[in-house]
Amino acid sequence: MKKVLLIDDDELVSYALSRYLEKKDFEVETLSSGLKAIEKYKNFNPDIIITDIIMPDVEGLELITALRKIDTNIPIIAISGGSRRLDTSYLISAELIGANATLEKPFEEEELVELINSLTK
Repeated sequence: MKKVLLIDDDELVSYALSRYLEKKDFEVETLSSGLKAIEKYKNFNPDIIITDIIMPDVEGLELITALRKIDTNIPIIAISGGSRRLDTSYLISAELIGANATLEKPFEEEELVELINSLTK
């Protein structure tokens, strides 16, 4: 069973995605803030990380940078959309600093599953 660490400050998005992924046989841990993400990463040892980009405390770009300093190999998917005009440029920035893939919200849940599977072979 693949382990997914999901970080998104939108609790409805986080809940919906985690439930869907669990139904697809993933083990999912969720956080609503990037503040404890590094600690959770070390304790949970996920196979992949999915992080929102725009969050109120620690933005996803900062989190991706911090994660890449401690693990250059962990697959990271950056997700964002709907809260700022420049979300697309944030997703491009996420790839430039180390995200393996990006998805603009809203996206199909199955698209996320396919992306997870392709990045965790």
